[in-house]
Amino acid sequence: MANTIQVDIVSAEEQIFSGEAYMVYAPAVMGEVGIAPRHTPLISPLKPGEVRLDMGDGKEEFFFISGGILEVQPHLVTVLSDTAIRADDLDEAAALEAQKRAEAALADQQSDLDIAKAKAELVAAAAQIQAIKKLKKK
Repeated sequence: MANTIQVDIVSAEEQIFSGEAYMVYAPAVMGEVGIAPRHTPLISPLKPGEVRLDMGDGKEEFFFISGGILEVQPHLVTVLSDTAIRADDLDEAAALEAQKRAEAALADQQSDLDIAKAKAELVAAAAQIQAIKKLKKK
C-alpha cells in the first residue's frame, strides 16, 4: 500500500496483528495519539483502551489493550502490551465480571498494594467495557 505504515501489536502471549495501515490511533497516557506514515520517532506509555487502525476504504480494525508501550519509527509502529485482544474477541460478560471483582476488592481494602491492584484492574475492565460499547454502535 502506498502511504502506509507497518503496525505490529504484540501481547505478552503472542503477536496479535502485523500489517499495514494508513493511520494508527492509540490511547497514550497524555491523550489519544494519531500516527501517520513517516511520523517522528516517539516512545510513549499507553493506558488501557482501544487501538484503532485505519485500513483505508472506510475499513477499520480495533484492538483492546491493557496498557503498555507505544514505539513509533517513521515506517513502523509497535504496540507492546501485557494484554491485547482483537475487538471481535472481547467478551462483555467477562469484562463486567472483572469489573465487579475489582470493585469488590476495592471495597475490601486490605492493603495499599491490594488497592492499587484493584484500581488497575477496575480501569482495565472499564476500558474494555467502553471499547465493547463503542464497537456495538458501529
